[in-house]
Amino acid sequence: MTREGALLVMVGVAVVLLAVLAYAWWRRTRRDARYSAPVGELPADAVETAVFSGLYVATTRHDEPLERLAISGLGFRSRVDVTVTSAGVALDLPGQPRIALTRDRLVDAAQATVAIDRVVERDGLARISWRIDDDTIVDTYLRPQEASAKALADAIRPLTSTGSDA
Repeated sequence: MTREGALLVMVGVAVVLLAVLAYAWWRRTRRDARYSAPVGELPADAVETAVFSGLYVATTRHDEPLERLAISGLGFRSRVDVTVTSAGVALDLPGQPRIALTRDRLVDAAQATVAIDRVVERDGLARISWRIDDDTIVDTYLRPQEASAKALADAIRPLTSTGSDA
């Protein structure tokens, strides 16, 4: 086989691989289209208790850290500012509307080590479990940059249904 022939085969394989990946992502977005992130603002009278900056890693099915959900606004890794208030948690991702997780949606906050494509030091991620609808709980993974994952989880936990004042 000539060099040109080998190059054409390699390009063909790459194109087919990219097409398969695009098709898989398209199927995933169709599968998860029934979910939508709770876009909006927290109540105006909410008292801000903490702010954390960091990285948004993923949102997955509850207790399935390797099963990413393709939810609009939460489909890709990015920077995030997390605002914890007396009324809930706000996630501000660049280029996306604010996501408001009110107290009634929050289920738990804990530390984690692995999520879909990220493995970090033990308990290096914060995991927020929340209700995306009445029947479905999802986990959102965050990696704080200037604070520990424990500090972020500890700030959110009192707001959850398993927290100390729930």
